[in-house]
Amino acid sequence: MGEWGVLGMVVLALLWAMVTLRRLRRLYRSVEAAYGQIDVQLQRRYALIAQWVDAARAYLAQETAVLECLLRACSEAQGAASTARLHPGQPGTMGALAMAEQGLNHELDRLRGLVSATPELRSDTHMQQLGDAIATAESHIGFTRQIYNDQVLGYNDHAARLPDLLVARLMGFAPLDMLVVAPGTRVRSVPQMPL
Repeated sequence: MGEWGVLGMVVLALLWAMVTLRRLRRLYRSVEAAYGQIDVQLQRRYALIAQWVDAARAYLAQETAVLECLLRACSEAQGAASTARLHPGQPGTMGALAMAEQGLNHELDRLRGLVSATPELRSDTHMQQLGDAIATAESHIGFTRQIYNDQVLGYNDHAARLPDLLVARLMGFAPLDMLVVAPGTRVRSVPQMPL
């Protein structure tokens, strides 16, 4: 009876480990899918920013330094997003993306200031449409970031809970980083859609 009891406990432990491993994999795939939604919106925003810079170039020929800084910041943010795409949630990756996005937002605010100070740009409908599309993409990024952070929280909770923690660490499921908005970053208003 003793050998069967030990064998039964080993089988139960293996079944528990397999169920835990499967749950952790499912949760990690949910984190990847949630980051994929952020990535779609980021790529859309980067493309819109490039179009906005091209449209503003005709009016702001004397401000090429501002436009080049914005394009450089956009390129750095794209690089950070590409790294995050390969390793969503990995320590440092999301922090690097948040820092790159903070730099991009700073440069984008500089262009917004120039646009609002230049009457021709303020009245250009194409510039307005692009600005509104960027604001909408930023709103979508905020929504998808919240979903991503919720998925990371769920994953981290399971991976840190005893006894699941044992399987998580043995199988390489480390805690993941959230995508945090940098302090001082303001949420931009999104234009209302006509009813």
